Amino acid sequence: MRKRLFVLVGAAALVAGLTAVPAVTAGAAPRAATVYHPPVAGSSRAVCKTSYSPKWSGCFALVHTNADGRAVTFNSPVGYGPSQIHSAYSLPTTTAGNNTIAVVDAGSLPDIANDIATYDSTFGLGNFPECTSAKQFDCWAELNQNGKPQPLPAPVAGWPLEESLDVEMAHATCQNCRVVLMAANSENDPDLATAVDSAARLHANEISNSYGDYGYDCTQSEDPGYNHPHIAITVSAGDSGHALSCPAVLSSVVSVGGTSLFLTNSGQYSSESVWSGTGGGCSTANQAPPWQKSATNWSTIGCGTGRGMNDVSADSNPSTGVAVYDQYDYNGWVQVGGTSVASPMLAGVYALAGNAATVAYPSKLAYENPSAFHDVTAGSNGSCGVQCNALTGYDLPTGIGSPDGLGGF
Repeated sequence: MRKRLFVLVGAAALVAGLTAVPAVTAGAAPRAATVYHPPVAGSSRAVCKTSYSPKWSGCFALVHTNADGRAVTFNSPVGYGPSQIHSAYSLPTTTAGNNTIAVVDAGSLPDIANDIATYDSTFGLGNFPECTSAKQFDCWAELNQNGKPQPLPAPVAGWPLEESLDVEMAHATCQNCRVVLMAANSENDPDLATAVDSAARLHANEISNSYGDYGYDCTQSEDPGYNHPHIAITVSAGDSGHALSCPAVLSSVVSVGGTSLFLTNSGQYSSESVWSGTGGGCSTANQAPPWQKSATNWSTIGCGTGRGMNDVSADSNPSTGVAVYDQYDYNGWVQVGGTSVASPMLAGVYALAGNAATVAYPSKLAYENPSAFHDVTAGSNGSCGVQCNALTGYDLPTGIGSPDGLGGF
């Protein structure tokens, strides 16, 4: 019997016209992990360099550490897996249509096929065909920033775990979606934006970006690569508390904040609060779209006509983090948090709903259906009063809230 491999199916497969995803039943029940241990609380550290001048981005992944700051590697999954994600947010595991999620990161990841094969076999995600040399794009694709399979850039320090996280979260959320890893040449913003442009040109339906320039209130004219109507471009808000981040601050994207997600012993949704590390704030460089200005609490938050960051949110606290398999840097299972978790997860939710193309800017959908979200009403990400606090209705740290089914998408 041939070994069954997990697959990443890139947008290039769409261009080539290959049929990559077999028929599955939309809304199939979440599969249980063969081994599962709830997240462990404790310390964490950033995996990427986070101090940059404008035009250079850091990724927003945090890895669980021991007392001396070293990452803890586990022999089996520790942290939330696919079943917990789907149970907590009342999500189906598959979508009825064909859908491609692109995840944009800096540098390549040579071990991505092994990482995903391990993740797939451990959690029983089996919705993809086996790889064959005759149809390479039937199984997985890692593309460069120009959308080509070769040449791939060298790995960038700190980013391999981010890449494993992004691909695994996108796949865990939408288990029959095509997923393509777009490897930018560097952390330089123009390189990353080029990868986003390429993903859009190759007809990705969703594009996840788990990085940013923290504290930078950039404008659409400075970063035009993130303006692609009818594509859900999800962007992490950052991990250093109340502050803006580029490109999450742009009005053309879905800005994704972070929460602390708590489940019952049986894995059901219990509660959620603002994760203290999530970014958020009011832009002075970008205008709020009309649908955001109609949100509950908008007039009291104090952004005026400026864009409010964020739109939606999901689990990001490293102490309520997710299980990720990464061979390149950690050679095992690690528990990961940061708003890097939330962006590919929300891209997967948009993919499950399949409605991003129905509106010019998909963030609008959430504001039209606020009752289809968990309204996060506890916690804060700083000491700035109403702009840092969770509120009943819209607030800056968590936006409209976290998914409660697909009604808001």
